[in-house]
Amino acid sequence: MARSDELLAALAQTPIAGVTGAGTGRTWDAVVSAHSPTLTGDAVTFTALEDRTLVVDQDVPDDSLAPIAEALEEMVAPPYRAAAARAEGDVWTAVAESVRIARLPGVDADLIDLTVVDGERTLTADGEMTPRPLPALDELAAEHESVALHAERIDGDLYAVDVFPL
Repeated sequence: MARSDELLAALAQTPIAGVTGAGTGRTWDAVVSAHSPTLTGDAVTFTALEDRTLVVDQDVPDDSLAPIAEALEEMVAPPYRAAAARAEGDVWTAVAESVRIARLPGVDADLIDLTVVDGERTLTADGEMTPRPLPALDELAAEHESVALHAERIDGDLYAVDVFPL
């Protein structure tokens, strides 16, 4: 399951501590409610790039995500990955988590995982191991002694990258 799909599924299933009386469960960088009268459908996932451009797979009316993004950006700066679900009427609940953005030209895979442990590098692209160098991901990995990276295609050659130091 792709990370954006996980976000949406978690939003639907994760109780919010202090609001629903349930435990903390997963933590988010931002959890908000926002009024968005022009947003259609019942759920949406999107990624906010550093310049605040919103990339969304679904067909939504122009600027309909703006109220949700503005509410999220009071708590988390772009870039971030987000999911929103209609709560009631025109009110939406949204969650967001910070991500890194990498440009990976010439990559056909939608999902890439890179781990570096004790200098041993393992790269998989759509589940297939490959020795291929990916300078943008290798640069992010070099920031840590041991690390796991998960990259998911946003659009074209842009990927949202989760960085998990080990």
